[in-house]
Amino acid sequence: MNSTASSNTVQLLLLIGGVTLVPALLFTVTGFTRIIVVLGFIRTGLGTPTAPPNQVLVGIALFLTIFVMAPTFTAVNDTAIKPLTQHKISQGEAFQRGQEPIRTFMFKQTRTKDLALFVKLAKLDRPRTRADVPTYVLIPAFIISELKTAFQIGFLIFLPFLVIDLVVSSTLMSMGMVMLPPVFISLPFKILLFVLVDGWNLVTQSVVQSFH
Repeated sequence: MNSTASSNTVQLLLLIGGVTLVPALLFTVTGFTRIIVVLGFIRTGLGTPTAPPNQVLVGIALFLTIFVMAPTFTAVNDTAIKPLTQHKISQGEAFQRGQEPIRTFMFKQTRTKDLALFVKLAKLDRPRTRADVPTYVLIPAFIISELKTAFQIGFLIFLPFLVIDLVVSSTLMSMGMVMLPPVFISLPFKILLFVLVDGWNLVTQSVVQSFH
């Protein structure tokens, strides 16, 4: 009984420790980083620093991440979690099986250049297969690739808003209204443009499709 109680206590402590790592894993091994950065670019491009509020953006990013990662999470559940709960495999084997779908997702989204950088920084021999790339090398390469992709999408988002700002600023200067901040005039036009083109629909579609 004592050994059983000790084992349960250790498992409980490991579970609590694992829960504390969930936010870090969410940011590092899923598409959350790309999505939240793109949503931040939208808010900045519109010129509305508090609308939508941070809680709304994080909520949208979270559920879009779940949507994008659903096939990967399903694979982890089928290959690792279910066999573990059915006592068909050990915890170590479940961990190995569970990380494979996630590694496959990260490899698909990681640029070769970024992966080569961290392989070089880790002073590893050139890997011949994906299995030769350690996870601690893959994760930072994946994050860097996600940031670059997010900034590329953000640049495209900024362009129409920049055009509106330039047109409004030039118009005000030509009219001699140099004391009037252009943002007061351009903000309604940017919001109107975003609504007319159904911006949330277009951005969501672009972000989700960028993972395929």
